[in-house]
Amino acid sequence: EITEAKSSQFGNIHFDFDKYTIREDAKPSLKAVADWLIKNKDAKMILEGHCDERGTNEYNLALGEKRAKAARDYIVSAGVTKNRLDTISYGEEKPLCKEQTEDCWQKNRRVQFVNQTSSGKAGK
Repeated sequence: EITEAKSSQFGNIHFDFDKYTIREDAKPSLKAVADWLIKNKDAKMILEGHCDERGTNEYNLALGEKRAKAARDYIVSAGVTKNRLDTISYGEEKPLCKEQTEDCWQKNRRVQFVNQTSSGKAGK
């Protein structure tokens, strides 16, 4: 039986402009995801990479994928098998904020965690 997890329970992790390196402030959230997955052996997670609006669509899709994979690799290094983690990039297509300010852009440079149920459907 999988313990229910909502995406919001893990929080988003954020990235510096044009970067996909894991920041120190992201590590507690990544550890929480890894710990939850270790306790819930049948659970799977989708890691969604996002970018701010600056840059081309193609560039941002690639950067979002690098961000999602960096998060995945960190979780794998904590003991979770890679096949339990899927990555997807939305680039700049799903902003949390639409203002053209640094604070807003920072919110959009993120990876979000989406729990997948054993049936393969994304959790709420």
